[in-house]
Amino acid sequence: MFTDAPSATARFVACVILSFLLISIDHRHQNLSALRAALSLAVYPVQYLVTLPVRMVDATAGNLRSRDALKSENDSLHAENLLLRARTQRYAALEQENRRLRELLDSSPVLGEEVVVADVLAIDANPAARQIVINKGSRHHIYVGQPIADAQGVLGQVIQVGPFSSTAMLISDARHALPVQVNRTGLRAIAVGAGDSDSLLLSFVPTNANVAIGDLVVSSGLDKRFPAGYPVGKVAEVSVVPGEPFARIVVEPAAQLGRSREVLLVWPQAKPSSAPAVAEPATP
Repeated sequence: MFTDAPSATARFVACVILSFLLISIDHRHQNLSALRAALSLAVYPVQYLVTLPVRMVDATAGNLRSRDALKSENDSLHAENLLLRARTQRYAALEQENRRLRELLDSSPVLGEEVVVADVLAIDANPAARQIVINKGSRHHIYVGQPIADAQGVLGQVIQVGPFSSTAMLISDARHALPVQVNRTGLRAIAVGAGDSDSLLLSFVPTNANVAIGDLVVSSGLDKRFPAGYPVGKVAEVSVVPGEPFARIVVEPAAQLGRSREVLLVWPQAKPSSAPAVAEPATP
């Protein structure tokens, strides 16, 4: 017994000394780094499996937060885009309106002593009656027979007046007649509505008259109603039917008939104090 105790003690002391030596060697010379690396590689799968649920939960929560944030941001950007598009359309409409008004005001010195801009409220859907309703009436000194125009040419005349609105007949109405002349030659004629928005007919023009396609047709002013020299349209077709005394001359209107949103009411002379409720179409 007594002989074994010293040997056990010696072995324990030897192990302790060996451990310290190994630690000292590892600390100073890093000779056991390869062993530690091997042990870390062996332990890594266990560590990965142990931490995998926690990392999955964190990743799922992060994805949910990112998805909610992206959805909220997308909704906000979509609403902002709709608002900006609406504003852009409004700005474009205002720009077009300003351009039309500038054109109207630029053309007003040619028309007469006084003009007023009016908005078109409605267009008669009946093809046989080419009429429009404007937002000016007797309270604005509008009178029956008053000529109207746009920036491009003669539109028609007022045929009915109310307190706040009026009805105007367009020159393309089949019941409308307007004294005109061919600007190039001075030839006088009557422009009669063809019943559509695309053409007028020149009446009582002899077959040998000097009229060519592209000639500008203007108001003659002989009716003392429409201002003289304002564009009515351009000759689009000239045809002669054998045996007929008059040529068939088609004029394309200069004004934007049925498409103008603003019109000019013209006072060629002093404003009348009163006028009848209905006027006949202009005659020479």
